[in-house]
Amino acid sequence: MRFGRISKALALAATAALALSACTGGTPEPTKTSTSATAANGGNVTVAETDGFTSFNSNSSTGLSDLNSKIDYATHSGFNYVDNNLKIVRNEQFGKYEKVSENPLTIKYTINPGVLWSDGAPVDANDLLLSWAAMSGYYNDATLDKNYEVKSGTSYFDYAGDSSGLALTSFPVLGDDGRSITLTYSKPFADWEISFGVLVDVPAHIVAIKSGLKDAAALTALLKTVPKGDPAKPVAANPQLRKVSNFWNTGFDTDGMPDPSLALSNGPYVVKNIDAGQSLVLTRNTDYKWGPTPHLDTITVRQISDPSAQVAALRNKEIDIAAPQASADTVEQLKALKSQGVTTQQGQKLGYDQVTMNFKGVMSNPAYREAFLKTIPRQEIVDKLIGPMDPNATPLNSQLFIPTQAAYKETVLTNGSSAYKDVDIAGAKALLNGATPTVRILYNKDSANRVDEFAMIAASAAQAGFKVVDEGKSKTGWTDPLYAGDYDAAVFGWTSSGVGVSTVPQVFKTGAISNTNNFSNPVADQLMDELIVTPDAAKQDALKVQIDKLIWASYYGLPLFQGIGITGIGPNVSGLVYTPSNNGVWWNVWDWQRTK
Repeated sequence: MRFGRISKALALAATAALALSACTGGTPEPTKTSTSATAANGGNVTVAETDGFTSFNSNSSTGLSDLNSKIDYATHSGFNYVDNNLKIVRNEQFGKYEKVSENPLTIKYTINPGVLWSDGAPVDANDLLLSWAAMSGYYNDATLDKNYEVKSGTSYFDYAGDSSGLALTSFPVLGDDGRSITLTYSKPFADWEISFGVLVDVPAHIVAIKSGLKDAAALTALLKTVPKGDPAKPVAANPQLRKVSNFWNTGFDTDGMPDPSLALSNGPYVVKNIDAGQSLVLTRNTDYKWGPTPHLDTITVRQISDPSAQVAALRNKEIDIAAPQASADTVEQLKALKSQGVTTQQGQKLGYDQVTMNFKGVMSNPAYREAFLKTIPRQEIVDKLIGPMDPNATPLNSQLFIPTQAAYKETVLTNGSSAYKDVDIAGAKALLNGATPTVRILYNKDSANRVDEFAMIAASAAQAGFKVVDEGKSKTGWTDPLYAGDYDAAVFGWTSSGVGVSTVPQVFKTGAISNTNNFSNPVADQLMDELIVTPDAAKQDALKVQIDKLIWASYYGLPLFQGIGITGIGPNVSGLVYTPSNNGVWWNVWDWQRTK
């Protein structure tokens, strides 16, 4: 699912993408922006972001990042979006989708006439078919080895989300009108409404031309002729489909303003200019009439990594919106700008910080994993990092639920989290039995919170006999060893859109795209397979309670705390409404206004 992302701000406090959860209480209610000035259309708003833009395809593994996803959201449209209350909002100006049949589950998507790419080409069934091909894994016939590397067969599209839901679909039926596509599932799929068509963000006609085909129709003809992949009977890779998938995988990656055909928009804004590592400029898509109408003429995105520097830029009126990583210092600094007309919004986020153990290398020994987890000072971490912002904050005691969810109390009673309520150095030493294993701890050293978390964890682990190696890396480099599995323990975080259950297998299933620590449990895999085809919410919770217990019993790692989000908004901007989801302030970018 595209909605799961390792958040650059939370996850590793720096880039990447994915995970689970929903909103919790504990912090003050978000403060809504208000102004007595008259809002007007037009003008520019400047927003600070932690990271730089690197790709126009945020669905690919190389394009997956926090900012890429936000720019993708601002420049593309689709059949629905998730609002600040975590409700799915249909965009029937773009098109409609309808459940044709319950058994088998059959969904028809139809794009309205007049929906266009910014080069004037229609957004149509060809684009939807390419999205389905990339996200479903339909053509893959690869078999992976124990290191999750391709052992035989071919894996075509390097999709960064979870394919297990769309993998249940047969080849789509394209409508005669050229604007519709119908998906039929072999089993019920709980997340069907958010698994497909949320954004149509890769133009099929450009992918076709860039991979040597005449046009989008030729690409569709190719996809129709290539048979479904069967890992039990792998065949030689189709050379033309390989060219198509290779371009989809990396062809939209860039560190500057590319060939304009790679920056096409079908949403409210278009990328006008990129100054690599510095800024990006969006301009209003004047042809856009198939979604909420944007107010601003332009949006300037400045890359400012340091939270204090973001606050300083807001104070100096160099930017209008700052959303730095929340800390006691940044909260205090932002609130100090109230006299200058700066409004502060604060609330819980859908992300949580965690420590994850690698199931390979030295930590393949379960006794070492358990011992290390016993040393993690979760309460101290919460008290020092979150307590100054939320005095009611407590350590998070579930991998799959948050405190405001009904099943949280139930899972905490049975999942085994009580064993890690307090630091237990004596228990850790007993498990180590005189051993002094070396543990390499990976984290984003450009994040103040990650640096503090590492320091507290390292000091406590050393007391039990662990030899801690500081593997902190810069925000541009720490995700490489994470996905390569080149670490023993990692400190980072997950975030999500707050809807659906497909992020669970995306993170925890054997060999899944975001399973970064080689966790594998056959029983959990079976339960996750059942989870995604179970639409009933109560039954979903029951399955997740079982999965949560299995994760804790494996000494997977420890959740630390649920994140807090904070946004500073200058006096000349209105329309921003706080959301806990991963799009942050961008979720209603069309409502942003410059005030007189």
